[in-house]
Amino acid sequence: MAKPIIGILGAGKLGSTLARLGVQAGYDIIIANRHPVSQLNWIMATMAPGATVMTAEEVVMNADVIILAIPLSHYRNLDPEAFAGKIALDATNYWFEVDGTTNTISDLKKSSSEVIQEHLKDSLVAKAFNHMGYHDLEIEVDRHPHEKRAMAYATNHDSIRPTVEEIITNFGFAPFDLGALRFGLYLEPGSPLFGEAITTEEFKEKIDHIYDSSFGKKIIEARGGEIK
Repeated sequence: MAKPIIGILGAGKLGSTLARLGVQAGYDIIIANRHPVSQLNWIMATMAPGATVMTAEEVVMNADVIILAIPLSHYRNLDPEAFAGKIALDATNYWFEVDGTTNTISDLKKSSSEVIQEHLKDSLVAKAFNHMGYHDLEIEVDRHPHEKRAMAYATNHDSIRPTVEEIITNFGFAPFDLGALRFGLYLEPGSPLFGEAITTEEFKEKIDHIYDSSFGKKIIEARGGEIK
């Protein structure tokens, strides 16, 4: 069975890193950002040779799976109709330097990926590739080829779990299924899991004790209990 075409929206540090990993894994990678194709071509020729540069509209139209490597606040610019039926891997995070000093998008009662799923109402959203720093992605793949680092994901759509896990595995990581999209909150900035590049066993240990952390206690306070 042919591998899905992976589109990446965002050609910054995260997007270009994921593009390189995707090309190395044998995927057809198409990528776009807000710059014209002519300007991005020479950058990608250096940063992710083998990836094909297109316009954002062409990426969404031609990709089977689309990785969102854009600033979180830019999600409103995504066309829900164009994304209908597509798998969207949400790698975004709220970051005050680019998204504003106050997070008006999501909170401890609703994860940012749930907000994106509501916007892209007819697409299949999974939270993935957001909790590990872009600088760790390639390093950890090369450093631990026989003990892969955990890459957590969350989604409301059971039908896409095999595809998401296959992509994560082929990119060089060990898939860690958190469950429904609401559990993607565990992966956001402020969580003890954010920024972690650790084994599956270590990741599970942190999950088991997340409500002992200050972040977990804030979730309980905001929601009146643990995420169920």
